[in-house]
Amino acid sequence: MLLGLQYKLWLGDGSVLQWKAMEEKLAEQKKENRKLMARNRALQADVVELKSVEQALEEQARYELGMIKEGEVYFHLVE
Repeated sequence: MLLGLQYKLWLGDGSVLQWKAMEEKLAEQKKENRKLMARNRALQADVVELKSVEQALEEQARYELGMIKEGEVYFHLVE
C-alpha cells in the first residue's frame, strides 16, 4: 500500500513532478506576460503621441493656414 501511494505521489496524475513542471511553465508564462505588457504600454504611448501630433497638426493647419476638412462649411465673420 505504501508503494502504491509513493508511486502516485511521485509518478501518478497530479504528482510532484507534474507540479514542478507546471510551476516552471507558470514562471515562464509570467515572464512572457511581463514582456508583452511592457510592449503594450510602449505601443499605447506611441498611439497617444501620434494622436496628439495629428491633433496638433490639424489645429495648426486650421488656425494658421485656414484649412478646412472636406465636407465642412467655413464661415468667416468680419467685425
